[in-house]
Amino acid sequence: MSRPQVVLAMQGPAMRDALFPPRLTGRLLDIAACDPGLVVTDFTAARREALATADVLLTGWGCPRIDAAALELMPALRLVAHAAGSVKAHVDPVCWERGVQVTTAAAANAVPVVEFTLAQIILAGKDVLGATHRYAAGLPRPAEAVVPVGNYGRTVGIIGASTIGRGVLERLRVFDLERLLADPTVTAAQARQLGAERVGLDELMGRADVVSLHAPMLPATVGMIGSRQLAALKDGATFINTARGRLVDHQALRRELATGRISAILDVSDPEPLEPDDPLFALPNVQLTPHIAGSTGNELHRMTALALDEVENYAAARPLRHPVRATDLARMA
Repeated sequence: MSRPQVVLAMQGPAMRDALFPPRLTGRLLDIAACDPGLVVTDFTAARREALATADVLLTGWGCPRIDAAALELMPALRLVAHAAGSVKAHVDPVCWERGVQVTTAAAANAVPVVEFTLAQIILAGKDVLGATHRYAAGLPRPAEAVVPVGNYGRTVGIIGASTIGRGVLERLRVFDLERLLADPTVTAAQARQLGAERVGLDELMGRADVVSLHAPMLPATVGMIGSRQLAALKDGATFINTARGRLVDHQALRRELATGRISAILDVSDPEPLEPDDPLFALPNVQLTPHIAGSTGNELHRMTALALDEVENYAAARPLRHPVRATDLARMA
């Protein structure tokens, strides 16, 4: 086919600049007809002639919703290539009804989350959070019997065989760690293929030295980590959340952390951000970061590159590698 007509739709020029360094802008112009100066933030206010001929929307965070009214302005639209993760907020089911294909860069966005999580798991095994606090306070190094540390033979529990959960399990293979997986959609045989032992959630919470949460945000998973699950954690265990804050009962989490019995590494919270006077900020056994595990800085370029790969696949009439189906929306964050 001829070069596709691509229109950018996202938060605004600042988002375009973050996603498209000169190298990737050049690649976009090599494979498609596009005006990089046009960034659609409102379909009703955009240049009608550009929308009328667009067969590809390359979208980013903050894209306006692509609903029936928007599609009326884009009769030639055949592909939405999203340079980020979930499409749930901006792609209406009517897109699939009208034959528009949709792709996501969730696989690219998962990479830095996996890397961040892996780093935190290894650091938790060395009790870096506790050691840093004790060092700053001038406290002596405790005996190994009091604070067991190390990453040999420890048990790591992964909750959720999502793209990120699977990525963490894959990278953990090279370490001398026992790996558990809790996910009701995965069989024992599938868990073994992922290098893990399939167990129930309660068993995982009781056996793991480090627990990392990677479940999707669904009505059934809200508050899935509550008082019972947190109480089941071993003394000295570490709980990591890079998924969604609402998966965890934060009142129960505050109570358990206030005892000093366990530690937590929280990149997400409920609410997000936390109030400035939230007691979690004052606890020495808690590491809080402002949702930085996902793509930031130059990591955004990986998502753009994947979206451009999909535009190339579309232009060459090749199968899309990261398609999103209408039925996937129910499982998306």
